Amino acid sequence: MQRAFLMCAMLGGLLLAPEAEAARRAASNRSTRNASLSLSNRAAARASQWVGLPSLKRVSHAVNDDCSGLVNLAYRKRNLNLLPERTLPGEGGVSAIYRKALSLNALHGQPRPGDLVFFRETYDRNRDGRRNDGLTHIGVVEHVAPDGTVTFVHRAGGGVKRSRMNLHQPGLRRDAKGRVLNDYLRRSERRATHPRLAGELFAGFATVDGRWLTSP
Repeated sequence: MQRAFLMCAMLGGLLLAPEAEAARRAASNRSTRNASLSLSNRAAARASQWVGLPSLKRVSHAVNDDCSGLVNLAYRKRNLNLLPERTLPGEGGVSAIYRKALSLNALHGQPRPGDLVFFRETYDRNRDGRRNDGLTHIGVVEHVAPDGTVTFVHRAGGGVKRSRMNLHQPGLRRDAKGRVLNDYLRRSERRATHPRLAGELFAGFATVDGRWLTSP
């Protein structure tokens, strides 16, 4: 009788093992998603608080007072660094962050609050009068409206600003009701045919989650 009981217990354990493992993995995945959501929400909330500030120096002197400094400050957390371990010669902060996002498979096309948002050719970085500067600007997604209009926070000329972008109509400044769909990200030039709106200069989104964390 005792032997039969032990055999049943062992068999029951073997049958339950896959279910237990599946439950453990599900709990781990939920924990990772919750941690990512918390991290993103915190970054979006932080960036929102800084809108209107003329300089990031009002918040911290530990980062550059520019667009990459804002996202680094929004995601400031122990063991988390948006920049790769090494930057390439001549590489700007925006390109370096994008390269790390690419290496982590964190780039995507559907925005969520807290995501990083990248733009290209927002200014003449190398001052040669040509549009060959690549990735030049970055911000933090604050809100995504039902019509697809993305509100993002970024450090631009004049301070920390809130701007809009609509990828469904990237070349349209306002809709029929006069609502702004895309804000200007590049100053006016002689050749007005060049893209200047946020939707036209958009380069990608990236989610910051546990993949970005380093070992303590």
